[in-house]
Amino acid sequence: MDLSYEVKDSYAEIRAAGRLNMVSAPKLREFVADVVASGSSRIVVNLEDTAFMDSSGLGALIGCLKAARQAGGDLRIAAVQPQVKMVLELTSMDRVLTSYATADEAFGND
Repeated sequence: MDLSYEVKDSYAEIRAAGRLNMVSAPKLREFVADVVASGSSRIVVNLEDTAFMDSSGLGALIGCLKAARQAGGDLRIAAVQPQVKMVLELTSMDRVLTSYATADEAFGND
């Protein structure tokens, strides 16, 4: 999985490209922890280029959400692909991780 981020006006956008699975989940957790440590606690994970996620990836996103909230911010997801959306819906985690069409919409009204 390739990870990159860009600090926008009111949030940091993390772009995740590849498979979010047991191999890449620890990498995502560490990456988000580093972004939060650098002072960005409002985070959008852009999943536009993530076509697959398993339970390890879901756990990583939940862990990242917790880290962002503990820092006084929030984590939201954007551009969710069909397989990832299915995992979120089957586990009812779509109620916890609200999905937005684009990264800009995620914190657009806050």
